[in-house]
Amino acid sequence: EGPESFPPLRNEAAVRVLQGRMKGIQGHCNSCYMDAALFSLFSCTSVLDSMLFMPFPLCDRNVQGILRDEIVNPLRRTGFVRASSVMHLREQLTDKGQCSSFTNAEKDPEEFLNLIMQQILGIEPLLKLQSGGQKEQECYCYQIFMDKQEDLVVPDVQQLVERSFLSSDLKLVEIPSCFIIQMPRFGKEYKMFSKIIPSLELDITDLLLDSPRECCLCGDVATLECS
Repeated sequence: EGPESFPPLRNEAAVRVLQGRMKGIQGHCNSCYMDAALFSLFSCTSVLDSMLFMPFPLCDRNVQGILRDEIVNPLRRTGFVRASSVMHLREQLTDKGQCSSFTNAEKDPEEFLNLIMQQILGIEPLLKLQSGGQKEQECYCYQIFMDKQEDLVVPDVQQLVERSFLSSDLKLVEIPSCFIIQMPRFGKEYKMFSKIIPSLELDITDLLLDSPRECCLCGDVATLECS
């Protein structure tokens, strides 16, 4: 008999299970970066469920079991995950990683994703990016970098991704199976945006390398691209 699985929460079920007090992933000891990442990756989407079940080549089954049985399944079943479950995962990551501070320090979500996806589960990179015609880079998530833009007061994710790709001269080499995006960072002292509106769908047509696109003047297939 295989491990138990619960489907991601959708529509009315998501509201019913996840809304209200004592819902979500309980924070403890600078865990917010991991809590937010885990909630985003698993609560309402199954696109990364292979992380929970697949026997990858390097896969640490203990970490995989904790992730599935102590975090994702309770989140989808009851809408709540105890801080002790996340700490159990953090302790395992500290044992497996090169870094001793996963249990107490605040980290960058990208550091957590790279450790769990690459070193512990052995998943192939999810994204292939190319900058200005240089060699393509492979990565697991994309962090939005951009200067403060006065015309964007309450941006949506679509605007931020497009402007960030434009300012870094980046293109997606291929359509990604999963596109994990980290919003512009902020700390206690400074927030670039007070709010960001989630884009429920992301149009990546203009972000793809060598993708045929229509000319904005005549409607035929474009031959040149102006930034």
